[in-house]
Amino acid sequence: MSEMPSDGRWDEAGQYEVRLKGHLDPRWSAWFDGLILTEDSDGTTVIHGSLVDQAALHGLLQKVRDMGLPLLSVMRIDAD
Repeated sequence: MSEMPSDGRWDEAGQYEVRLKGHLDPRWSAWFDGLILTEDSDGTTVIHGSLVDQAALHGLLQKVRDMGLPLLSVMRIDAD
């Protein structure tokens, strides 16, 4: 899990992983702006990819909320 950057900035592009309870068909990928959807054997779906800023992350989370999918976790993935 990422810690707060030393400069306090989270508004830059980054790689994110959002885990949801349940499976989504990969065709939903287009609705999630080309992010990659992966179904895991534990019954979850992982949405991952690059987001340009925090506004894009909030937009993704709104889509998840609007679908009524249970949100399990959100992680920013460090580039290194």
